Amino acid sequence: MRLERYFLVFLLMLASAPRTLAQRQPDVYLITLDTVRADHVGCYGYEKGQTPTLDRLCRDGIRFSRTFTPSPITNTSHASILTGLLPSAHGVTDFGVPLAGAHATWAQLLKQHGYHTAAFIGAVILDSSSLAPGLDRGFDSYDNFPNLPKSTPRWGRVERRGMEVVERAIQWMERNRGGPRFVWVHLYDPHDPYEAPAPFAETFRDHPYDGEIAYADAALGKLLAYLDRQQRYRSSLIVVVGDHGEGLGEHKEETHGIFLYDSTLHVPLMVKLPGGAGAGSSNATQVRTIDILPTVLAQLKMNVPEELQGRSLTPLLSGEALPEAPAIGETDYPLRFGWAPLRSVRRENSKFIEAPRPEFYDLATDPGETRNVYEPWSPKVQAARAVLADIRSNTEAARSAGQVPQETLEHLKALGYLGTDPGQTNVPEPSLLPDPKDKIELQNLLHRALMADEGGQPGIARAALEEAIAMDATSAVAFLQLGQIELAQGDYARAAGHLARARTLRPNDAAAAWYQGQALEKLNDLAGARDALNESLRLTPGQYEARLLLGRVYARLGDANAARDQLEAAVLLRPKAATARVELARILLGEKRYADATRQLERAAQTEPSAELYRLLAQSYRGLGRTEEAQRAEAQAALLLKKDQAP
Repeated sequence: MRLERYFLVFLLMLASAPRTLAQRQPDVYLITLDTVRADHVGCYGYEKGQTPTLDRLCRDGIRFSRTFTPSPITNTSHASILTGLLPSAHGVTDFGVPLAGAHATWAQLLKQHGYHTAAFIGAVILDSSSLAPGLDRGFDSYDNFPNLPKSTPRWGRVERRGMEVVERAIQWMERNRGGPRFVWVHLYDPHDPYEAPAPFAETFRDHPYDGEIAYADAALGKLLAYLDRQQRYRSSLIVVVGDHGEGLGEHKEETHGIFLYDSTLHVPLMVKLPGGAGAGSSNATQVRTIDILPTVLAQLKMNVPEELQGRSLTPLLSGEALPEAPAIGETDYPLRFGWAPLRSVRRENSKFIEAPRPEFYDLATDPGETRNVYEPWSPKVQAARAVLADIRSNTEAARSAGQVPQETLEHLKALGYLGTDPGQTNVPEPSLLPDPKDKIELQNLLHRALMADEGGQPGIARAALEEAIAMDATSAVAFLQLGQIELAQGDYARAAGHLARARTLRPNDAAAAWYQGQALEKLNDLAGARDALNESLRLTPGQYEARLLLGRVYARLGDANAARDQLEAAVLLRPKAATARVELARILLGEKRYADATRQLERAAQTEPSAELYRLLAQSYRGLGRTEEAQRAEAQAALLLKKDQAP
């Protein structure tokens, strides 16, 4: 009896003992809504939309009515959300630029305190294996995209519907029921092209952008319904924020990325605190998306790293006042077209935009930023310039050009991002480049052409590009796009001509040289193709497809040594890809290096067996005197050939 009494006392002591930090902490959910303007959400006063889930979060949490992103580009803006840093500080100013290891992310910081971490992305633009390297640091699971051929439909190849993203997140949470957990869910749907599924497409036929937001809202509703069923919603810390907005024709910008007006920088932000603290309140203080990470860390009673440029909004969450901080905007995306980058400062109800032709707006009287009242001697202009100068002096990160393979650039095209080579990023004085304000109608034409081409309408795309060239005969991007269209349509002579013009206008464009090499090879201009491909690889060495094609070109030119060098490089780039190994084996067989050819073919057969591969393998075995193996390889080749020919 006494032993039982001691045991009971021990259990009571154990039950009343302080829990560990990890056991006390709430679940944290970060939901990023791609391309969502604040003024197209119901609880922000928009009446034409349908956002019941976001409206619920406004009722259950705290709505920030004046939140601004530092970047109108997806991977850059997300890097700022995840690090609490401006783009010029974290360095992710272009596609494919790695997030430096020195900059800690949400996942890393929360993981140090016992959090299980997972990320679920809606587009390949945030894939950590290609266009967003480094964003996966600290995540136990990061749901990247599979490497699928271009012929695969865009859904699953470059984009996922919001419902699928949420379902993948739920499946992970079902497998990881312990806590605490940090889950990031990225809903890409509102990004153009606006192609919401039924019934949203029909309901919002005249407002397809709103239809995409409504669909994303429904997907978010599915996630919250799951948390409700698991009884985790009320106790969780939930942040919902837009990564950037959409131009929708304001300032003549149809989409986003070029300008730094509020149409693309003003985003929704809702914070639902554990237990519903502050529910239903709204705050009109100007805040930034870089403030979210320090706010979450402060709420979780964790140390806030000193390097963060954002600040904790904890006083605002409890209804106290907090002096406004300037909201900085940065975009280097215009550099991809050879135009000047832009910087902006939003403070004291005014906006200054640093551009070749500077802009200044009094937002109190001109919230739409339609009347430029810039005067260089204005104290507010000088104060804004001082803010930008201070940021430049304290930022070591230089503009970086993302080095991504050509197939990844095809993903960018499918997602609606133009430009291939930010070759102007290192000009000594970017302000001497053309002002994006003078090029926006050209950019709209280029974007329409891209979307038409991706949508299987090359005729419409060609007409738009010809109009673009008539508008600006120095647009390297227009000639590049037109060359790509003609190449795909089989008009290789026209393609080669357009691509040659693109290269003349932008000599350091690796993509233009790559596509020109393809066109010239089709025209049997092997020397020209060789030179173009070599130049493309000099500019961007890690191109598998370019190495493969150049190896074939050298083989046709009779230069076996050079062909072997290129194909061996291709094998190193993609060890599991069979094509380069098969092509290399052809060269080795021609040199009667049967043992080396056999090794390449046997390795290739493990991943991509084919009739042609086994035919070559039989030849290689016979060269080694391995007759029985050669016979088996010939039989396998016949079997695969019969299978390929079957209806």
